[in-house]
Amino acid sequence: MNHDSYDGDDIADILKTTKTIALLGASPNPDRPSNRVMGFLLARGYQVFPVNPGQAGKQILGQTVYAQLADVPQPVDMVDVFRAAEFLDGVVDEALALETPPKVIWGQLSVRDDRAAAKAEAAGVKMVMDRCPAIEIPRLMA
Repeated sequence: MNHDSYDGDDIADILKTTKTIALLGASPNPDRPSNRVMGFLLARGYQVFPVNPGQAGKQILGQTVYAQLADVPQPVDMVDVFRAAEFLDGVVDEALALETPPKVIWGQLSVRDDRAAAKAEAAGVKMVMDRCPAIEIPRLMA
């Protein structure tokens, strides 16, 4: 897939069919983008599982935080990645190792690694990179 641009219908379809999201890199700090996006997604009706090893067992926006993707208590449709691009390859490996891999791995703004994307796509997992669902949802589904 060409990750320089995405078809709006494809992105809208991903966002409409996604119900559960593991938000990797969730922060309890309301000034952090991951916290604001998590709040936006919760308000839109998504079930969000925050993942952050430094916050594991605590709560962010009323949701229990998990240390790693494998600790999330149910399969998720999407992994939303708030980590630096250099970590995306490892995130893909972690997601693909799950008993039920996600349908989509979504790299937030500036999170792009084409090699990691090729690996995910070869395993049947869609990749979206350098995009934010909190921007795409109002733009495509308003």
